[in-house]
Amino acid sequence: MTSAQFESHLHSLPLIARGKVRDNYAVGSDRILMVASDRISAFDVVMGEPIPGKGETLTRMALFWFDKLKHVVPNHLTGVTPESVVAPDEVEQVRGRSMLVKRLEPLPIEAVVRGYLAGSGWKEYQQNGSVCGVALPAGLRQAARLPAPIFTPATKAQAGEHDENISFEQTQSLIGAARADQVRRIAIRLYEEAAAYALGRGIVIADTKFEFGLDERGTLTLMDEVLTPDSSRFWPVESYREGESPPSFDKQYLRDWLEQVRVDGRPWNKKAPAPRLTDEVIRQTSMRYLIAAETLLNS
Repeated sequence: MTSAQFESHLHSLPLIARGKVRDNYAVGSDRILMVASDRISAFDVVMGEPIPGKGETLTRMALFWFDKLKHVVPNHLTGVTPESVVAPDEVEQVRGRSMLVKRLEPLPIEAVVRGYLAGSGWKEYQQNGSVCGVALPAGLRQAARLPAPIFTPATKAQAGEHDENISFEQTQSLIGAARADQVRRIAIRLYEEAAAYALGRGIVIADTKFEFGLDERGTLTLMDEVLTPDSSRFWPVESYREGESPPSFDKQYLRDWLEQVRVDGRPWNKKAPAPRLTDEVIRQTSMRYLIAAETLLNS
């Protein structure tokens, strides 16, 4: 198993924050160096063991999608090589796992788009026939393809807290009606274009989340990451069956394991500290991320 990078430690740039996955450093007042570590989170808790190669895989996929979808909406990439802004002895910490991006004013929501009924959306639909206030036809089964993709935003959780689904009306109150309409329209278009591309390569994108910010001119800009196994639910077409939870090339394997594992004889309470990941769980998770990248990027 290749070595993993749980954290970066750069002495040449000031650290802004460590997120669940990314370490962000200030590059002047207008740019950020985002370093994707090999950390992985589930249920909003960071696991204690890294997934080797994950940071490079996420970065490769995000760069691919940013380029492929740049005609839909501007993104935060600067086009400058990350290695050029760090000290020579730090190059290996950032090579292949970093993006040098514009500093934006982030919108306080996650723009979730669902094309299929899965995860928390499926649970909510079973209870009241809708997802985030979006009414859906009766009689849909688990993993069913929706009549059209739906926009189901969520709040951005602070570290250690859980994201919460919110209604479109709540989104309007947070960012304004016109901006909410714009985000919904663009997020759905991004999803539709990506889903069509992926389907032609044997992968169903069941749902995904986008993050947006505003530049100094107030231009809506796609940021953070896009369409990776960390932010999306990827199902292989060949094993997709409506009515059952398909296998997936994302975090679902890890989530399923965590749902079954016992800590001191009890189910894990989904709070830190997380259970220790076994070598097999690490290997299987890494393999799924790699399959997603190879299938989508190299077909």
